[in-house]
Amino acid sequence: MQSALIVGAGSGLSAALARLFRKNNLRVTLAARDTAKLAALCAETGAVAVATDATQPADIARLFAGIEPPDIVVYNASARARGAFTELAPDAVAHAIAVSAYGGFLVAQQALQRMLPRGTGAILFTGASASVKGYPQSAPFAMGKFALRGLAQSLAREFSPQGIHIAHFVIDGGIRSATRPVPADKPDSLLDPDDIAAAYWHVINQPRSAWTWEVELRPWVERF
Repeated sequence: MQSALIVGAGSGLSAALARLFRKNNLRVTLAARDTAKLAALCAETGAVAVATDATQPADIARLFAGIEPPDIVVYNASARARGAFTELAPDAVAHAIAVSAYGGFLVAQQALQRMLPRGTGAILFTGASASVKGYPQSAPFAMGKFALRGLAQSLAREFSPQGIHIAHFVIDGGIRSATRPVPADKPDSLLDPDDIAAAYWHVINQPRSAWTWEVELRPWVERF
């Protein structure tokens, strides 16, 4: 049985991925700073939750040392620091960039060290609209997501020839949830997390002769 690791797990896209992975007979590990919020999801899917700070090298090393080498890794963590640029707190900006990008580096490095000897595996990075366009009062998020996209592109060029599928997903739009339902007058105007997860699964299962390194997903209301 193959295994999957989701870093930055929560109740939205990560939960949809965990359910889909389990449906396809993968063992699932969920990593998050707050594992209490994952209790119901673990009970539903049989996933194991591991308390992890994605910005800490020791935490990431301990996470990988404590699980079987994963076949699929999804980096789904991000952080924001909003506000007028001239008033942003430097510590908050550093934290946002660390979670969105540096943590992706730490996770990918540990994953690749285990995947390369096997010559197979997939590492997927979750991006956002901010991966390709910066918005006012959201510079730290754009900085982190631009960096994550650059990381994914660089890794795809370096490791695709060695059998490791690296892909980046631009999630360009809002994601529906129990607290954010789709407006009745705008059907399908929010991304369904199950539909996003299905796109990830499609990429994971692409034949190597037709791999993609990036996918953009957006509802019809988003401009691009």
